[in-house]
Amino acid sequence: MAVKVGHSKDKQPEEQSRGLIANLSRIRQFAAEVRHEFGKVVWPGKKQAIMSTAVVTALVILIAIYLGAVDWVLGSLVGAILR
Repeated sequence: MAVKVGHSKDKQPEEQSRGLIANLSRIRQFAAEVRHEFGKVVWPGKKQAIMSTAVVTALVILIAIYLGAVDWVLGSLVGAILR
């Protein structure tokens, strides 16, 4: 038994507009729910945000130094092997 699958071009203009209105309604509902959930968020204070930023910055610098050192060592080894 074959089932016919409809395509958007097969729909009447009235059906397409109802689909568009339904999609817009769902988008509006989603945006309202997002606003509601953002109201529940406990945002960090200024001091905590500054401390977190400092920790992240320090870790990024340390990891960059480490990776640079590893790159330099491996590059030196490869250079020595190829000579």
